[in-house]
Amino acid sequence: MAGSRRIPARNAETESPKRKPHVVHFSSQTSEWPTPQWLFDELNEEFNFTLDPCSTDENAKCSHHFTRQDNGLLKNWRREIVFMNPLYGREIGAWMGKAFDAAQNGATVVCLVPSRTDTQWWHTHAMRGEVRFLRGRLKFGNSSNSAPFPSALVIFRAGPGRPAGPFSSFARRDHIRTA
Repeated sequence: MAGSRRIPARNAETESPKRKPHVVHFSSQTSEWPTPQWLFDELNEEFNFTLDPCSTDENAKCSHHFTRQDNGLLKNWRREIVFMNPLYGREIGAWMGKAFDAAQNGATVVCLVPSRTDTQWWHTHAMRGEVRFLRGRLKFGNSSNSAPFPSALVIFRAGPGRPAGPFSSFARRDHIRTA
């Protein structure tokens, strides 16, 4: 055929080694990465959290917390001030839905999530809250590398019919509160 090019066959000898994915995002060792303490401390100063529904006993940020075995999705968050750093996998949509519903029933929920503005959960849930984009990329847990994705805070304030958004702002480590 005129104009067609032959594509060489691929094999292990001619392939360059695949780059290793970033550990923070793709690790199968754990999907429960602790929130950076400095970020939690700044937010806690503003909100005074009472519940961490997405934690392990080792990385819980509040004395009242739920582990994966407790299944925070099934618990009542009413009247709590919640800090939520959910698992960043397929479950995130369910967690964001729970956060929004809990706010409609009296909770204030601050969600630390990947800034995935191209996803359904972002448009269904995150856009209904106050969004604070974080400058730079966070380092979770004891990782030596920053996450390969940007992060955002989504805040659902207590009260039926009180979605705060769509509002957004940018935040830095030295100033995460909105002006």
